[in-house]
Amino acid sequence: MNTDFVNLTTENLAGEHLCCIIRSKKPHPGVEAKRQWLSDRLKEGHVFRKLNVKGCVFIEYAPLEKAWVPIVGDNYYYVYCVWVSGAPKGNGYGRALMEYCLADAKEKGKSGVCMLGAKKQKSWLSDQLFAKKFGFEAVDTTDNGYELLALSFDGTTPKFAQNVKNQQIESKELTIYYDMQCPYVYQNIEMIKQYCEMNDVPVSLIQVDTLQKAKELPCVFNNWGVFYKGNFQTVNLLDVAYLKRILKK
Repeated sequence: MNTDFVNLTTENLAGEHLCCIIRSKKPHPGVEAKRQWLSDRLKEGHVFRKLNVKGCVFIEYAPLEKAWVPIVGDNYYYVYCVWVSGAPKGNGYGRALMEYCLADAKEKGKSGVCMLGAKKQKSWLSDQLFAKKFGFEAVDTTDNGYELLALSFDGTTPKFAQNVKNQQIESKELTIYYDMQCPYVYQNIEMIKQYCEMNDVPVSLIQVDTLQKAKELPCVFNNWGVFYKGNFQTVNLLDVAYLKRILKK
């Protein structure tokens, strides 16, 4: 197994490829937006660790107090994403990345590590069965099947912020909360804008651009949250078919 891993820093951020999107050699607006987002987060203890290859092998996590998610707790790490795809799959890289995160948490004296999951595996969420092999357990839930998974070192547990349990907003039009952490968000927003303009669909696109806004969101969130007719729909990024299904409700 290749063990040449790299952690992004403020010094190497500009020159390292972000392995979420690697298909094009040309500058990608989503990747550059993520670089900008990371430039501030890295100073706050955010960790982006990747295999030093042109492939998709990485883990991304941050101190829960600074994580842009409506989850509260003391002295935890929050894992945004563990992703291994393509040829590197099946070589133990996911395990190596998670073990690094857990060791880092213990070395830093953290109370544990947590991540967003669901009773039934959902797209755009890390593999919860994989996480449970390390001892992660559901410590909080929502009425629509999302779970907060945690591995506690000291018996304490984090929880969803109370505002997450609302799962409703006043606006009845299509409403999407998003931040620029995921490189795919930029192109997804552009697709939704174009579709809604062409089909006269009212839409409200709300960029979550501060930690406070993220903590106060009315739904679970991993960088994306969709509402329609006032009700929470999904944390999944949308393609046109999925968007049409939501709008038919």
